[in-house]
Amino acid sequence: MKWIYLSPHLDDAALSCGGLIWAQTQRGDHVEIWTICAGDPPTGKLSPFAEELHQRWQSGVEAAARRREEDLNSCQAISATPRHFPLPDCIYRRAGEDYWQAGESRQQNAASPGAFLYPDYQAIFGALHPLESDLVQQLARRLDESLPLEAAVVCPLTVGGHVDHQLTRLAAEQVRRDLWYYADYPYADDLVQQPEQLERLAPANAIRRTFRLNQEALQAWGKAVAAHRSQLSTFWPDLKAMQAALQGYYTRMGGAVLWSTAVNSGDKLA
Repeated sequence: MKWIYLSPHLDDAALSCGGLIWAQTQRGDHVEIWTICAGDPPTGKLSPFAEELHQRWQSGVEAAARRREEDLNSCQAISATPRHFPLPDCIYRRAGEDYWQAGESRQQNAASPGAFLYPDYQAIFGALHPLESDLVQQLARRLDESLPLEAAVVCPLTVGGHVDHQLTRLAAEQVRRDLWYYADYPYADDLVQQPEQLERLAPANAIRRTFRLNQEALQAWGKAVAAHRSQLSTFWPDLKAMQAALQGYYTRMGGAVLWSTAVNSGDKLA
């Protein structure tokens, strides 16, 4: 069995599914994590919002490179294979940029950058910017060209509404194939006691599947999340609090949960 998890950022798949991914690889499945927004920011001045986040992450202008390195360590902890797409995080994106360009052509484009599309917290948890409708199409084409037909593809439900999560799901659904969905953690933790809210985010024909993990899988999940060191302070005061939060979330969810539109999907994780 081959699984490909579409991760909007360099920590989303580990946060949401790290224990399940470890369990899949331990039983012999091949698992890849494709991070969509893993590219470097454009050259030039960053927005005050991006600068603020860099200070929190204690990473400076090397934030993206540092996060990619963290992702390699995280994937190693759960035996997954990483793949990094060149699209930058939404906090870096500007009007008029073509992020699929490379080399000199992209540098020339960056010489006269447009306005930042997502300059604050309100923007990144709002609607996808109208100027990025073409970006959805471009990403969908690249996924369609790259995704193996035999792979089970897992994408975010978009719990929390982050624009990069919206982008990932919209593009995945344009590929027109059966999909699996995961609840975006830690945003999903707020909806554990409101399961109907999670179900509303899933496609109407999706079936919820719950899978039990052993303690070793839960520990591997914690190691995968801990590898994303620059991001931990966003959610927890320390590693102990993080591990306890993962355990609590797993318990309240009743297991590791995916939703699937695939026929006979229950057999694939038996």
